[in-house]
Amino acid sequence: MVTKTEPESSDFDRDTALKAFDDTKAGVKGLVDAGIAKIPPIFLHSRPNAASVQSTPGHTESELPGVDGDPNLRRRVIWQVNDACRRWGFFQVINHGIPTTLLNKMMEGVKGFHELETEVKKGFYTRDYSKTLTYNCNFDFYQSPAVNWRDTVSCVMAPRPPNPKELPQVCGETMVDYSTQVMLLARRLFVLLSEALGLNPSYLNDIGCSEGLMFFGHYYPACPEPDLTMGISSHSDSSFLTVLLQDQIGGLQVQCDNHWVDVEPNTSALVINVGDLLQLISNDEFKSSQHRVLTKFIGPRVSVACFLRQQLPPENSRVYGPVKELVSEENPPVFRKTAVKEFVKYYYAKGLNGISALEHFRL
Repeated sequence: MVTKTEPESSDFDRDTALKAFDDTKAGVKGLVDAGIAKIPPIFLHSRPNAASVQSTPGHTESELPGVDGDPNLRRRVIWQVNDACRRWGFFQVINHGIPTTLLNKMMEGVKGFHELETEVKKGFYTRDYSKTLTYNCNFDFYQSPAVNWRDTVSCVMAPRPPNPKELPQVCGETMVDYSTQVMLLARRLFVLLSEALGLNPSYLNDIGCSEGLMFFGHYYPACPEPDLTMGISSHSDSSFLTVLLQDQIGGLQVQCDNHWVDVEPNTSALVINVGDLLQLISNDEFKSSQHRVLTKFIGPRVSVACFLRQQLPPENSRVYGPVKELVSEENPPVFRKTAVKEFVKYYYAKGLNGISALEHFRL
């Protein structure tokens, strides 16, 4: 689907081009503001790794499992979550309890940050991921085969909330309020996920799956050549669970049964997906699916992804392996134990290359 129209010239110095772009600290937004008609070579993507996977534009969100968060429907909800996590690794939840006004305010806040004057944003631009808050273009900018058409502001929101003075004024207060609501939702979801796995309802919360939250505010500007690049290339998430808020532009696709399925926006729903760490501790019971975001002529597309996992020490030193209640002589562990720190370090070093980081930890 995504192809290069012509090879890079023999005198093209990719490393120099990457550094020159990064040094602008203006991100993809800066290219669009400059009025470019063609995307720079560093953004050109070759054909997706899984050539047999076919895009199916006719598929809609009606095929992505939907879950009603109404507690009065508990038994049915657990069945729905169990089925979705084993077959898709994705579902959409309605009646999630987060006010629509807060969802809208969060989207406006992220958009507002990315549309600040470049000189203001430069103060946040960094690739030092030991910092609480970072803003840059692609966390794997220097590792990936091709740069994705996306800028991101990210922040560690839990278990130790950031100093409000460290957050951007345009969206900081809303980031705190929204993250608090997401963590409450996540705790409820982990109860359902525990029961779906046949565990004690509090199991996943008790082992710390819901104690950490990484906030990612993504901004995908309109692209002059959307068929030549990607918003986010194929990947799975490094989380236990991801809670995604997306706007109405669309572009998110999930891989299922060897097809790319469109996840059409639903104003009343949040998209939930299983992350790599949950697939690891569930011993392959739940599926951390590959997904991607397509670029479009229109934009900007804005989304907010909250990763439920630890990011900074000492919390990220906690070691996880397949849950002992889920393994047996007939069903032995398929992954080795790993600290979150080790897993995330490998994930960041590998970048979004279409290959699951879990393969590195498989026995």
